[in-house]
Amino acid sequence: MSLEGMRDLLKGTLGRSLGALRDEDRLAAAWPVACGKAMAERGIIVGYADGVMRVQVENGTWLRQLMSLRIQLAGEVARIAGVKVREIHFEKRNDTR
Repeated sequence: MSLEGMRDLLKGTLGRSLGALRDEDRLAAAWPVACGKAMAERGIIVGYADGVMRVQVENGTWLRQLMSLRIQLAGEVARIAGVKVREIHFEKRNDTR
């Protein structure tokens, strides 16, 4: 099986196993699969309501990167999680350190 085929298989399996979780938890579990580990570590899902997923991003560079992919990411995370995602709102995280 090709790497792409394996990835699709894992995405489908994850989606089926998330059925008992709350929507926000399903999205959080699907997020790293949808966008990859490196990108997922830069953004944290902080909310979900009425089809809008909110993600806090660590800095402006990653904010721009994720914003440029928001349509694809919304479709992919929705497909994996089995949750309707109309859009993703990205916001820069305010560090208080």
